[in-house]
Amino acid sequence: MSNTAPQNSSPKILLVKLSSLGDVLHNLPIVWDLRARLPNAQIDWVVEEAYVGLLAPLLSREGFRGIDRIIPFGLRRWKKNLFKFQTWKEFFAFKKELLAGPYDVIIETQGLLKSALVCSLARKAPDGLVAGLANATEFSGYEPIARAFYSRCVPVPKRCHAVDRSRRVMSSALDWPLLDRQENQALFYPQDYIAQLTQTEIVEHQVAFKKPYILCFHSTAREAKRWGDENWVALARALSSKDYQMVFPWGNASEKKISAQLASQVPGAIVPDAFSIEEAFSIIAGATLTIGVDTGLTHLAAVLGKPTVEIYCDSPRWKTEGYWSDEIINLGDIKAPPSVDEALNAALTLLTQ
Repeated sequence: MSNTAPQNSSPKILLVKLSSLGDVLHNLPIVWDLRARLPNAQIDWVVEEAYVGLLAPLLSREGFRGIDRIIPFGLRRWKKNLFKFQTWKEFFAFKKELLAGPYDVIIETQGLLKSALVCSLARKAPDGLVAGLANATEFSGYEPIARAFYSRCVPVPKRCHAVDRSRRVMSSALDWPLLDRQENQALFYPQDYIAQLTQTEIVEHQVAFKKPYILCFHSTAREAKRWGDENWVALARALSSKDYQMVFPWGNASEKKISAQLASQVPGAIVPDAFSIEEAFSIIAGATLTIGVDTGLTHLAAVLGKPTVEIYCDSPRWKTEGYWSDEIINLGDIKAPPSVDEALNAALTLLTQ
């Protein structure tokens, strides 16, 4: 593998960011960065199959050039069915997709062994370059063995926002100056796509939604990142008294139980049906406000540029806070959750803008 960036104006580039929801979202700006400088490049992306819906709006189409090819990765499902013929059939089909290259540049921004192994499976051009993280950032998963699969290891600050981290790896891979955050706004989804979302009706089975409604994303994969239930009830009651319907989504059976407990204490509040990532776009776009802890769907609201209050309780705010829009207010920090009054004031500020 080469350690030199390609010199041609239409390189084939492979992005490897497999999961999770928030991590994939915060990797989106580099697609816009690449396309701005290399309009004729081929840009492919390998992602866990559960998150393909996050990338679909960026697929190239008439009048818009974004991602040329999404390559789904079914590792989570495959691991549960290792001894089935279908699993291996799908794996070899996935490998065949990676061999379609050859890729001039592979940009791996996750720093995990599974991501690095994906890079190793991809077909490289004779002077192809694989760029990845040289070190961990604080409070992020990182596996040093992944460095063995890179031809260029990119050092990043210990405290580095997820968007900036991806941009550092990309800039190094292409031998570009580091993009300045102030001069290069983080872009995520096409404006015409977002505008179309605001006109989309909520999916039919979500009949209980009544505008204006406020989404409360109270659950997350790590219990310590949750905000107290008593806080949610107090905040939701205050907003409900101002004629907003409070909505408590959920992702699994235990979260649904918590949503039901919260909603039962708030006048007019509802627990919606389960919804997919694709449906989440329209549901979030239709909301007057989203309030949520540090979790993927809260970040989806933020990257869509919708009014969003992000609540940090046990994770560092600098790592993922929404800094690209005045419609986002970030509260709290690691070991320093915000008060109900702080959250209510933030919500009212966005509701009256």
